[in-house]
Amino acid sequence: MKHTVLPLLFATVIAAPALAEDAICYNCPPQWADWASMLKAIDEKLDIQMPHDNKNSGQTLSQLLAERASPVADVAYYGVTTGIKAGNEGVVEPYKPAGFDDIPEGLKDPEGKWFAIHYGTLGLFVNVDALAGAPVPQCWADLTKPEYRGMVGYLDPSSAFVGYAGAVAVNMANGGDLGNFDPAIAYFNALAENDPIVPKQTSYARVVSGEIPILFDYDFNAYRGKYEEDGNFEFVLPCEGSVRVPYVMSLVAGAPNPDAGKQVLDFILSDEGQAIWTNAYLQPARPVELPAEVAAKFLPAADYARAAAVDYAEMERAQAGFGERYLNEVK
Repeated sequence: MKHTVLPLLFATVIAAPALAEDAICYNCPPQWADWASMLKAIDEKLDIQMPHDNKNSGQTLSQLLAERASPVADVAYYGVTTGIKAGNEGVVEPYKPAGFDDIPEGLKDPEGKWFAIHYGTLGLFVNVDALAGAPVPQCWADLTKPEYRGMVGYLDPSSAFVGYAGAVAVNMANGGDLGNFDPAIAYFNALAENDPIVPKQTSYARVVSGEIPILFDYDFNAYRGKYEEDGNFEFVLPCEGSVRVPYVMSLVAGAPNPDAGKQVLDFILSDEGQAIWTNAYLQPARPVELPAEVAAKFLPAADYARAAAVDYAEMERAQAGFGERYLNEVK
């Protein structure tokens, strides 16, 4: 099966000051989306070292806002709604890397304040061996069943972008839309009765270890587990449907090392950089066809037909209100 890119509209740590040949990226965690391979390639190809950073999207924006008068980071990576917020807050500056024009409309700010570098599809990352004999869940609704008590994890949707993306997915799957999150609130309250695990940051290792048997997560992380880890892992695109979501990057306004930051962004959008993402089971932002050996590892196209794009600007506008409702209403 051939996968091609679709023209779709995706406790803060203070970083040490960068050396002259370094660049600081906020929220480039090695265990997420195989940033490990990208950081290694940037080191080898550009001779630019970027320290590991395990923030989530919300923490990244909070840090950028706190450091507005004296920026520390050079580039930032986050979910699309957080990228839109960063652009609106003025903590990033326009930059159009080489390859910018190839990114489909809707996946970039026209001025270059943010732009997609890859996207994924939200579903369930399942450690089959950790299910204690329970069947692999096939639907969002399955997760509220007693046999999955204490087995389900999702990142905090009031802070982590992937958590909010999961909330949008379950909301739409249960008849809601970006103007009505009542179904998501009802779903998370029902799930709360099943003792879910709700971390704030990327939890790939906790799924691999079996600590979190079922995690709301992207296909690329699940495929990485399935094909690269010891164990029995699956990606499930729930029967009710889900969403596709881009992840984006920006050049930080007033960055201490802007030239290094621009080199990093140019490389990430280059053919070579985009190919690294495909090896990590991500759909690249530019229209680069997946290698056949990678495409063959994805679920069938018929399953992906259940994943929809959304109006990401509207998704951004709804995020704060949903986060507040989640904190106030989900027990």
